[in-house]
Amino acid sequence: MNFNLDKMPERTQRPRSYGITMVTDKGLSLQDTKDFLSVASPHVDMVKLAFGTAYVTPNLKEKIDLFHSFNVPVYFGGLLLEAFIIRNQFDDYLNVAKEYGIKYFEVSDGSLDIPHAEKCGYIEKLAKLGTVLSEVGSKDKDREHITPPYKWIELMKSEMDAGASYVIAEAREQGTVGLYRDSGEVREGLVQEILTKIPGENIIWEAPRKDQQLYFLRLVGCNANLGNISAHEVISLEAMRIGLRGDSFHFYL
Repeated sequence: MNFNLDKMPERTQRPRSYGITMVTDKGLSLQDTKDFLSVASPHVDMVKLAFGTAYVTPNLKEKIDLFHSFNVPVYFGGLLLEAFIIRNQFDDYLNVAKEYGIKYFEVSDGSLDIPHAEKCGYIEKLAKLGTVLSEVGSKDKDREHITPPYKWIELMKSEMDAGASYVIAEAREQGTVGLYRDSGEVREGLVQEILTKIPGENIIWEAPRKDQQLYFLRLVGCNANLGNISAHEVISLEAMRIGLRGDSFHFYL
């Protein structure tokens, strides 16, 4: 930090196993990436190349290598894996990951209806190659079939047993599905119930909106794992984590 302040909360330090900030990259240019990393890299723990953007991103290898030069892991959005799976190209996906030096993998079933046993099979295979993040709650985009809390817990447990290091609690880009109601309001009962059975250190809460981020910081503390953070909001989030934003000013005093 740039100067001394008393009564500051203790943040975990990189490489972190919890207190994670996961950033969603929807198409930063090489120059954007350099600028972003020059400012925010101490506060970024992993970057997701959103949905299938890796397929159309220019200079992809250079960009990934740039993230790696700052010791920031990169992974492809779960939708890209689904796109390979539906085309019966899982082995090709593994080859692409190897070619680009990808060691983190997101396994989701948000666009493709994958039987859960099959999903766990992919997790098990990928866990032998690196760190797996499995996404739970994407089915809740269908408001007629909201997943009950016990099912979230059951899915999270089985996916961690299959080898996932982290389970991602789904919110999508807008923060209006999964963990949240249409308005973006947190489904607090769901969150509280999940935390009775699943260690918070193993959950990455997707929280694209400031009020959602604030909720988890208030509930879990400054070292809550937060995901789907915009590259432009990393510094402001870090300030909010440690009580240096109006909403969180009194958290640690």
